[in-house]
Order: sequence, then C-alpha cells, then structure tokens
Amino acid sequence: MSDELTPENPEPETEEAEPIKQRKNGLYPGVSDELADSMKSGWADTELHGLEPIAQAGHTAARRAALSARFPGERLVIPAGNLRTRSNDTEYAFRASTEYAYLTGDRTHDGVLVLEPKDGTGHDATVYLLPRSNRENGEFWLDGQGELWVGRRHSLAEAEQLLGIPAKDVREVAAALTEATGPVRNVRGHDAGIEAALTDKVTAERDEELRVYLSEARLVKDDFEISELQKACDATARGFEDVVRILDRAEATSERYIEGTFFLRARIEGNDIGYGSICAAGPHATTLHWVRNDGAVRAGELLLLDAGVETHDLYTADVTRTLPINGTFTPLQRKIYDAVYEAQEAGIAAVRPGAGFRDFHDAAQRVLTEKLVEWGLLGDLSVDKVLELGLQRRWTLHGTGHMLGMDVHDCAAARTESYVNGTLEPGVCLTVEPGLYFQADDLTVPEEYRGIGVRIEDDILVTEDGNRNLSDKLPRRADEIEAWMARLKS
Repeated sequence: MSDELTPENPEPETEEAEPIKQRKNGLYPGVSDELADSMKSGWADTELHGLEPIAQAGHTAARRAALSARFPGERLVIPAGNLRTRSNDTEYAFRASTEYAYLTGDRTHDGVLVLEPKDGTGHDATVYLLPRSNRENGEFWLDGQGELWVGRRHSLAEAEQLLGIPAKDVREVAAALTEATGPVRNVRGHDAGIEAALTDKVTAERDEELRVYLSEARLVKDDFEISELQKACDATARGFEDVVRILDRAEATSERYIEGTFFLRARIEGNDIGYGSICAAGPHATTLHWVRNDGAVRAGELLLLDAGVETHDLYTADVTRTLPINGTFTPLQRKIYDAVYEAQEAGIAAVRPGAGFRDFHDAAQRVLTEKLVEWGLLGDLSVDKVLELGLQRRWTLHGTGHMLGMDVHDCAAARTESYVNGTLEPGVCLTVEPGLYFQADDLTVPEEYRGIGVRIEDDILVTEDGNRNLSDKLPRRADEIEAWMARLKS
C-alpha cells in the first residue's frame, strides 16, 4: 500500500529537489502553490446522467412507507455506520448497517437516512451522503478518503437517480439533527457522531422500539429478497464445489486452503462471505464456531464446511455440508451422518405456513434423540423422558435453525412472540440445521465416536403450500454426497 501524500505526510525532499514553498494560506504545509493550483484544474467532467434506479428501489420505497406508517409524526434516523480502524491507518472493509441498507439499497459508509414528519401525514425521506471530493480545496487528493486515494463515488445527483431518494451532503446532518425539535428515534450502535447530535432528543426505550420494528419487518421477505437469497445459495453451491475439487491440496496444507478457496468464490460472485467460514476438519467439526481454520485436513476424517456467499445487495446464504475428505464415508461416519440426515428431513417437513417456528426444531430433535437412545448412549431412558430432561443436548448442542436474510442470524431483535414463539407464513426464510457432535474427550460415548461432528444445513423458504429448499443444488444423502464428490474429483 502506498503512503498517502497528506499535510501530515508530505512528499520527502531530496538533496537535489528545490525547497517546497509553503502555501500562502497555511492550509497545506509542504505543498507548493504551483502544485496546489495544478491539482485544481485539468480534470474531465465525469458526471453520470440518465441513470436507472437500482433493482430494489421500489421495494425500499415500500419499506420506508411501512416504517413511516408505524411511527407517524416522529423523526426517524437510520445511519449506515462509519469506517472502523483495523490497525493504525488501515480500516476494516466497510459493510453498511442492515437497517440502513434495507431501507435505502445504498451500501456506502457514513450515510444517514432521515425521515422527517410532514405537517399532515407521512414523512419526507432524505439520504445524507458524502458528495464527490472537492478539487478546489484539495480534499480530492490531500484527504485520506479523497477520491484520488479510494476511488470515485457517486455525486448527490447520481445517488438520487439510483436510490430514488433526495440526497444531501452528510456533513450537514449533525447540525440539522441538533436543531431538530419533536420526537426522534435513532438506530443506535452505528454512528457515534449522530448519537452525540441526538443526545438530549432520544431515549433508549424509544430507539429500541425502532430497532425491533425494523428487525420484525424483515421476517417476511419480498420478491427481491427471495431472489437475492436464491442467488446467494446458488453461488454458495459453486463455492462448495470449488472446495471439493481442491481437497487434495488442502490435505497438503491446512483448513486455510479450504477457507481461501471458498472466499475466492464469494468475492467473485458476491460482496463477501456472509460470516466467518467454518472449515472444520476432523475433531474440529465438534466445535460449533470453529473459524480459526488452521488445522490439518486428513483423509479418512470428515470436513464440516459451514459457509455462505453474501450478495452485492447484502443477502447471505448459510449452508453446511459434512463431507468425507477422501470421498467415502466409513460405516460409523455414515451411520451418524444418516441420523442427522433423517433429522433434517423431519425438520424440513415441519416447515410450512401455519406451523410454529419451534415445530421444525422439535421434529429434528426427536429423531436425533431416537437415534441416541437406539445406540445405547442414554441408558434405559425413553425418548420422551430424554426430551423432557433435555439430555440429548449434550450431543445436539444447538437450536435447529434461525431466520436468514441480510444478517446470517436475521431479525435477531424481533420479539419472542414474533419469532421463536411465532407462526410461519409464506415469505419467511430460515435454516434447518440439525447436528450431532461427539467431543474428542467425551468419555460417555464409545471411543470410535469421539471426534466426529456432523451437521447438515439448508436454507428453506416458506411457500403458500409448504416450503422450497433454496440450497438444493447441493446433494444431501450420503450416497449422493459420495457420487458428487467422485464426479468433481475426476
């Protein structure tokens, strides 16, 4: 990465160089008047005209209208968030807040959506954004976020065409909010400057109500969102195929080769990975969130790959397959795998309109418990007694699924009665992901079970007459897995 030529980091002088004069106005020490004047002119006009609105502009408008109807007469503030420092003068890759992207379709940092209540009913929406860099005052080339350094951004006029929302300079928003009167709600946790401007105007309780509403609004996906989730699942399936093709190279290196291979697919076809990929080989598969991905990949063991591509519009897949690294399950691996497969089949069958959200979890857990009892791991207890006491959870560990969308664990702020105790309806998208995990140090199971972890996860859309598996391009049955892997490796 090149060093930036900034007032704090001027171009170094050499013995041969002419001394650089100071700017007469003192703004740019180390920059000559001649260079500053040169940088102001000689640039072509690159303004874009006649831009088509983004694909989801109609959907974001409908979402804002629903939000407006829910909070009449109140000013609503939804920030995108700011760049965060990774180390010294480098930043993490930016990802706009889910709430902001959901309501605008914009993905740039520092943006703020403000819904101003009108005198009658409804709101006027304005999106506050960073405008093009100013060439006259040197911002273009002397500021660390100037376009010469980080690339061109849309002008405010271009943003209005794309987003379908009036746009203003974000550097004006804090002052405007400071002077605002009347009730205000803000989505917290994304922009400290906005929160400072609203310190005396908001309450934690009212802001939480806004966050909860926006979380629950995403429980049912519209057509655009469903299309994006399908796109994410399809790209994810191709990423899993990529991994199978390089397993021999991963054996020669580590789980990192698997992680990097899937990441390449995510960056080629989408914005990023939707969450930290779990590339868990051998006993690491029994650690639910194994994201270190630095372990050995060995033939004869299983690979639990839990990964998802996030689309450019920030919708993510969340898929898991457990694969025999050498392409063939051992008899014990297949027995455990088949148990999880049967549990997933029962869980998916329970996903339908009118069903409770907990139903698919209960169905999958019963199948897994039946297998654990059948294998003699729970003594003489009945299946019902084991479920009553929750003893199966030593090996099943987690819930069987969660909502999916712009966040991998979407709608997380929704109320219990709307989510966990809620009823499924068409447009809901969730994961079904039962698993069995026998820890390497678990002395309550036969030695041959220890270190085996299996999870199968698919992304399921509730439809009018049942459900649709969005990730069905990847095989699930053990024999299908083996045939698929053999084909890809040939």
